[in-house]
Amino acid sequence: MLSIGSVVVGVSDVRRAAAFWMEALGYVPRDEIEDDWVVLVPPGGAAGPRLSLGLSETPVQEHPRVHLDLYAGDAADQAAEVERLVALGARRVDWDLYPEDPEDADFAVLADPDGNRFCVIDTGRGTED
Repeated sequence: MLSIGSVVVGVSDVRRAAAFWMEALGYVPRDEIEDDWVVLVPPGGAAGPRLSLGLSETPVQEHPRVHLDLYAGDAADQAAEVERLVALGARRVDWDLYPEDPEDADFAVLADPDGNRFCVIDTGRGTED
């Protein structure tokens, strides 16, 4: 049986991306951070998906086919996490695929310092992206 071992994200600066995602998720490097690759893991051997960051010259996709969904507990938690991530270097994305009524969106689209899109989901609504 297969399982997902790691989500791999291409970045232009592995060390900068690692610093952002370690602060964002509380993850730690599995091994020494290299200039072209690092695997980040949950701390203390906790279970959870790994995040691998690899050096890439491929441009960021405006509408990526694959992205990370980060789950927040409710709307207040989501808002606080969005602010925390922005303070760490993420930026809000003016997403053209938001619902017409912003109140209908249970997700906020951000971009990491490399421009890779990800979502922060309000899981208190009981729906997923």
